[in-house]
Amino acid sequence: MRRALISVWDKAGLLEFAAELAGMGIEILATGGTAAALEQAALPVVRLETLTGFGEVLEGRVKTLHPAVFAAILARNNPQHLAQLDLLGSRPIDLVAVNLYPFDSQAESVSLRDAVELIDIGGVALLRAAAKNWERVTVLCDPSQYGSVTEEMRQAGGVSEETRRALAAATFSRTAAYDAIIAGAFAPPDQPFPERLTLSFQKIAGVRYGENPHQRAAFYRDPQPATGTVANATQLQGKELSFNNIVDLDTAWGLVWEFDRPAAAIIKHATPCGAAVQPTAAEAYQAAQACDPVSAFGGIVALNAEVDERTAGEIAEIFTEAVIAPGFTAGARALLARRSNLRVLECSAPHSAGSLRGAERRSSPLRGFEVRSVMGGLLAQDRDSVDLDESQLQVVTPRAPTAEEMADLRFAWKVCKWVKSNAIVLAHGGATVGIGSGQPNRVGAVEIAVKGAGDRARGAALASDAFFPFRDGIDAAARAGVTAVIQPGGSVRDEEVIAAATEDEIAMVFTGVRHFRH
Repeated sequence: MRRALISVWDKAGLLEFAAELAGMGIEILATGGTAAALEQAALPVVRLETLTGFGEVLEGRVKTLHPAVFAAILARNNPQHLAQLDLLGSRPIDLVAVNLYPFDSQAESVSLRDAVELIDIGGVALLRAAAKNWERVTVLCDPSQYGSVTEEMRQAGGVSEETRRALAAATFSRTAAYDAIIAGAFAPPDQPFPERLTLSFQKIAGVRYGENPHQRAAFYRDPQPATGTVANATQLQGKELSFNNIVDLDTAWGLVWEFDRPAAAIIKHATPCGAAVQPTAAEAYQAAQACDPVSAFGGIVALNAEVDERTAGEIAEIFTEAVIAPGFTAGARALLARRSNLRVLECSAPHSAGSLRGAERRSSPLRGFEVRSVMGGLLAQDRDSVDLDESQLQVVTPRAPTAEEMADLRFAWKVCKWVKSNAIVLAHGGATVGIGSGQPNRVGAVEIAVKGAGDRARGAALASDAFFPFRDGIDAAARAGVTAVIQPGGSVRDEEVIAAATEDEIAMVFTGVRHFRH
């Protein structure tokens, strides 16, 4: 290796890297800002215009796009290519180190008109040219690669074919991600589903296995994740997160931020087994755990308020897989540390309390929708981020809910959105007392919920994620002592269902909104 070209926006590690190359006798070519940094550090460097005979033009928009540069990168080791390089007055470039203008991190803070100035043209072209010629050229697209490459050069006297190929793959992945982010930023806001969907995410963790030990897995996140999402939570202690942990944490975190008062949720197998809103975090956790103590064992806990020592003590009483909250007091941290395997995550609050809607950034690959893979393709849809619209609520029975019942109906409705369909939630006093989830028929979900609630079903409010197709679900709720129901309505048998509620003096409210979750 005799010659390297360096052109970087991010100067992290630049001086050490260049010094290593110079120490190996490698000539360094560099563009304006990079060359200036090397010159200031008294490191040997040749400005690129010495090779091209042209300086930067169009306010720096054109500085590397020149045949002498790209021929030196793309040339193979054959007599014809080398002869043509001689005619251009150039020699082969063996290493290219480029990182790109930070469109992905800065475009959100400026208008699109200003953001275009952050779209790198020459840098992307240099990277792609070097990666294309990977059999001869070593290409680096990130400062984190400098150390391992220079170490290999010192130890082996060069860079292996295996390493060059891996670096080329990383480079093409980087340029593809860069273009995907730019495409997302340019997409019209009123066209959320483009004709061609390009998704680019960054691997942040290897996961020991997937849902089951025989399934491989990894965790990827948006290159610029929004504030207040599980993808950018900080793990403070405990074993590495599993695939199932991450899925359950996401559900739990989304649920508690439906509320602006202290809330707690306990999740097992991606569905709530308890949730509550109470005056304090400790009381919220106690009430959530009381819903189904058996299922809460080994669950995932989320709170939307700081965890104090009292709350931590309650959580530590039973086996818990993980807990996530916006903060932990020193006393809580010390207490939870006694459970060394307990995964403790701290995550800042999302943009606005009430829900995680709109969490994705303008340039996010998903831009506010969620995807699910199916064999041969992907399904994409808006997130279910609809809030309860009080103006659309319709009391359809002679008896209207009392203020206390209405508070529980609102609470149960928000929890129900996070329960697997068919979903039924019973609530009393700001806490779930029974949950029926994942049933192929609605009356079955009601029966599971009322059985779990037992005597606590008396005076409880019931939420259903979709309409009641028959009166049997209402009859089962009435036998258990339920006094108020909230549901979307819209069944061809609505009159029959309303009549069943009226017979037992159950107050019923229609929302006009369905919340299936599969």
